[in-house]
Amino acid sequence: MQANITSTKTKPSIDTIARDCIAVRLRMLNRVVTNIYDDALRPLDLKVSQMNILVATAKMQIARPAVVCDRLQLDVSTLSRNVERMKARGWLEVVAVEDGRAQPFQLTNEGKVLLQKAAPLWKKAQKEAKALLGGGIVELLDKTASRLQDSSA
Repeated sequence: MQANITSTKTKPSIDTIARDCIAVRLRMLNRVVTNIYDDALRPLDLKVSQMNILVATAKMQIARPAVVCDRLQLDVSTLSRNVERMKARGWLEVVAVEDGRAQPFQLTNEGKVLLQKAAPLWKKAQKEAKALLGGGIVELLDKTASRLQDSSA
């Protein structure tokens, strides 16, 4: 027997979830905004998720996977998969260290050049995303992200 999920008992809950779920609305916004950046970066065959890792790596100079995962709120398998792809593309390289467990990595020269080429494309996407979301939302996102980063530090 199949449950009727649109019965009169569950309909108000379903309507409330469909209308009010923060996670659903954030995921929709995330897809829309991600597409703006991915479309802008497409001429370089680069995705915004990869660019975030490249930028974090550039800031750290030598990036340790656990630190990148923590800063970008990524799980280890997602980071590992992306790093492998970017190593294959010549954008990242493993740094030889005595403790070979963590396999830190850094930008290659090609990765540095890619970031320089990506910067104006990112800037265009950033402007488009800000226009779509509006200044108040962007300010709220900045405050919330800062608060979350401070609480995880």
